[in-house]
Amino acid sequence: MQLAFYHLTRSTAEQALPRLLGRTLDSGERALVLCADTRRAQAIDEALWQAPEPAWLPHGTARMGHAAHQPVWIEPAADFTASGGPAPNGARYLFLLDGVEPPPRSEAFERMFDLFDGGDAAAVAAARVRWNGARQVGLRPTYWQQTERGWQKAG
Repeated sequence: MQLAFYHLTRSTAEQALPRLLGRTLDSGERALVLCADTRRAQAIDEALWQAPEPAWLPHGTARMGHAAHQPVWIEPAADFTASGGPAPNGARYLFLLDGVEPPPRSEAFERMFDLFDGGDAAAVAAARVRWNGARQVGLRPTYWQQTERGWQKAG
């Protein structure tokens, strides 16, 4: 599994996520986006509908239903963990927002993306803890930081 940390320094998750998800769909993959709670899932849903690029990003939430038909599924992390099943939409790419920890069955995903707010000291500290935890279990996480020219891989 590939685990990539995305250090948001020039935009919010709502601004960065549409392009990352667009690239995911362009590669023929599906995505599961886990966030803090239902309210946040609704905010992400709205942001994806309003994103200027890509112009159309098909996605859904529990409120809309039909998870199996949605290329991108947005769900509160607690709901996903409680369900105990695989990604509702068959996703192999997992996006983690709001400091959400990787779920117990994260090995089912081919790639994980951990987006965190570089302007929030607590979020940065929590991301460091997740980074160290990933390394302790044998993963080799990568680190991406926003620059004026886009995402730059560091280290």
